[in-house]
Order: sequence, then C-alpha cells, then structure tokens
Amino acid sequence: MKFRTDPAAIRGSIAPVVTPFTAAGAVDHDALRGLVRWQLESGSHGISLGGSTGEPSSQTAAERIAAIRTAAGEVADRVPFLPGTGSAKLEETLEITAAARDAGADAALVITPYYARPTQRALYDWYATVAREFPDLPLVIYNVPSRTAVDIAPETVRRLFADFDNVVGIKETTKDFEHFSRVLHACGPELLVWSGIELLCLPLLALGGAGFVSAVANLAPAAVARMYELWTAGDHAAARDLHYRLHPLVDVLFVETNPAPAKWVLERQGRIPSGHVRPPLAAPSDEARARIRVLLDQGGDLTAGI
Repeated sequence: MKFRTDPAAIRGSIAPVVTPFTAAGAVDHDALRGLVRWQLESGSHGISLGGSTGEPSSQTAAERIAAIRTAAGEVADRVPFLPGTGSAKLEETLEITAAARDAGADAALVITPYYARPTQRALYDWYATVAREFPDLPLVIYNVPSRTAVDIAPETVRRLFADFDNVVGIKETTKDFEHFSRVLHACGPELLVWSGIELLCLPLLALGGAGFVSAVANLAPAAVARMYELWTAGDHAAARDLHYRLHPLVDVLFVETNPAPAKWVLERQGRIPSGHVRPPLAAPSDEARARIRVLLDQGGDLTAGI
C-alpha cells in the first residue's frame, strides 16, 4: 500500500494476472504466487488481479478476496497492486473493495456494473457510493462495454473525477479510440488513463496515458513492460517495433474467449499446472489450439523475453 498516497506513480505495464485453477476447479494459490513472482522478475510495473482476464464472475466473493490476499502478499509493496473489486452487486463490490483495502491494495479497479445497463446518472451514483465509502483508497473506473453492455460517458467520468479526490483514473477497454481522447480532454492530464485494449496500448501513450493493463503481459511480460519503457525514454521507433512484434501474441489471446487461450499456453509452458477455466468458458478446441500454435510460432520469441 505504499503507492496508495501517490497514485500518479502507478504507471507502465500493469499485468492483469490470470487466476489459476487446479484441474478440479479450485483456485490454485501456489500457482498464483508463482505467476506474480514471474511478472515481477520480468519487469512488470504493477500487478492487477480480478479484471476480466481473472474470471471474477465465476468466483465467489470469498474466493476473490482470498486470491487478492495471496497476490498482495506476494507483491509485498514492490510494485503497485490494483485488484479488481467490482461486481454486478453493490454490496459485493463494497465487501471486496474493503478486503482489498485491508490487504494493502494501492488502488481498486471497479468495473461498471454489468448486465443491468444502468443510466449515466445511475453509474455516477454507483461510483459516488464506492468513493464515499473508501475516501482514502484510490479508485480506478473500469470501462469494458463489450462485457458489461454499458459504456461510461466521458462527462460522467469528468463529474466523478471533479467530485471525488479518490477517483484517480480509468481503465478503458473499448476499441473506440475517440473515447480515450474525449475522456482525457474532459478531465485533463491529471486523470490517469490505462488501456485495456492491447493494440491501443502504445497509441494511448501519445495522448498522455499512464500505461496499460494488457492481457498479453500474461504471455510476454518483459516485452510489454519494455514497450512502455522505450516509449517514455523517447525511443519511439523501438517501441513501435515491439508493438508490431506483439501482434501475433495479441491474436493468441482472442482465438477463443480470453483467458482460455492464455491459460492453455501458460500450462504448456509449465508456468501453471492446469489451464482450467470455469464455466461458462471452455478450454480451447482442437481447431483453436492449432491456430494458437501457428501464432506462437510467429511471435513466440517474445514469450521468453526480449
């Protein structure tokens, strides 16, 4: 929690770690510790857990809280820790956010409530409630309309950012790049904006973004972190080269629904004992696995580093 008082320091590649399960379907805490250690050794600038890549909607609140505590213990204040704490239920969101705060999270990543399709006024009220409940915990709005069926408007983000000191940023997982620009224009450069869309991670930096929460960091953490470092060092050509070299690995993630392909690759690499995903997800089909192998051949050199 040492970064909690300075959220502006939470920048770069924040790796959204998958939640490993045993072959029987239980959360594998030992494997989770190993993944966090690997991310830190690979140079990731922060750790997230419990966003879409972490399969939170398939877990109970108790399972999510236990995983947050495990990850926080492994991170041990070496880099910022931003766990996802939101759900479709307000009471559950408050419960998980409180547990993350107590576990030492530096900020909480709170998804827009899914399925209900709330209005912008309702979204404002939702985040205002969370912000008032945790005045000393930085909050990051998580906008992912492809999964939640609701898109938080730039003006709503502006109101929240203006009204609550602890609403510090937003993770934008939308392919509408104009939305990124309008959010930054409405709120100003003090708002921290991270991209959750892999192929918009590098372009966001040109607009003044703080970094990215990119699922491809599960496959090539060193390369994703290095891309940010090259850009901020002014070596834009080398950063662009990495961006394009990562394309095949980005495609791996979405051969079928994320995170099933990533977990299958991690199991093959020996980084987790099992690539199990919980229903309603399923392990990649034979056809998908064949496609993944082709893509790994094209970009697999980055999975071992750069």
